[in-house]
Amino acid sequence: MLTIEVFQEDVNVTSRKLPPKDGNEGRVFYEQTAYAHLGDKFPVKMTLQVDGPAAVYPAGKYEISEKSFVINNFGGLELKRFGLVINKLDKQTSSAPVISK
Repeated sequence: MLTIEVFQEDVNVTSRKLPPKDGNEGRVFYEQTAYAHLGDKFPVKMTLQVDGPAAVYPAGKYEISEKSFVINNFGGLELKRFGLVINKLDKQTSSAPVISK
């Protein structure tokens, strides 16, 4: 499983606005910084999409569920853009699902 971590200083959400285009309404994306543990000495900074400012992930370690991975059109493995399933890891390393859409 892939482990990610949210540090206390990253328990906030930033917004990114896309302007209207081709007659479609503009969109707002809400994002939170996290760090992926990829087996190197230090974790790698990444961005999690969240549903809104109230949907912030609390500080802690999380595990990305195998249900969150897909095979793309070129046969490569990637994370789903929407419907990411993240399980919070407690100190006992048991998990409880946290679902982001």
